[in-house]
Amino acid sequence: MPPLAKLCAFSVHVFTAAGAAFALAALFYAAAGRWTAVFLCLTAALIVDGIDGTLARHLKVATVLPHWSGDVLDLVVDFVTYVFVPAYAIAAGGLLPAQLALPGGALIVMTGAIYFADRDMKLAGNYFRGFPALWNVVAFYLFLLKPAPWLVVLIIVTLAVLTFASFRFPHPLRVRRFRALNVAVLIAWSLLASIALARQLEPGPWVTGGLLIIAAYFFAVGFADQATHAG
Repeated sequence: MPPLAKLCAFSVHVFTAAGAAFALAALFYAAAGRWTAVFLCLTAALIVDGIDGTLARHLKVATVLPHWSGDVLDLVVDFVTYVFVPAYAIAAGGLLPAQLALPGGALIVMTGAIYFADRDMKLAGNYFRGFPALWNVVAFYLFLLKPAPWLVVLIIVTLAVLTFASFRFPHPLRVRRFRALNVAVLIAWSLLASIALARQLEPGPWVTGGLLIIAAYFFAVGFADQATHAG
């Protein structure tokens, strides 16, 4: 195998691992209570996660470097960025009742870890089975909405239960059904989330309302598809 091909392939693994560096930065800012910076770092990690698979397939990384597992690396980084750091932010961010902060965070990381170990977490058609441990997005919404602590507890428990439910949750870029609409909605979400971050998570009712509608839309798509398959 040409050295240049190996170098290019390995650079993709380095790029994927950069997501862990962004997670560390997010944890650093979370410890300092700089929540906007936390979500900027988690957004950067999300962008890395959205690009690295395409690069890996294009450069045939699995063939060029068969002794390095891109799948394992991706799962490690995803757990840190999607679950562990957001769990810390939720637990340490004053969102939960003080006595339930650590148990709430523990519930997130434990259910997230079990979910990531499930070989059947991905379904045919590029759907996820159950709530796909998107705790980075949940944390963003919680810091945006700042609901009452008892409601935060209810949300965490509900989503932890839904992690093991049988409903289908769509991958917004890969599911064929409604793909054009899903992509358009995802772009709209990205724009609104950017405005929210630019305004230090105080974007006003129109932006917040739009973000809530979009969240409801993706859950509705999953439940609608579940009903179709059940029929």
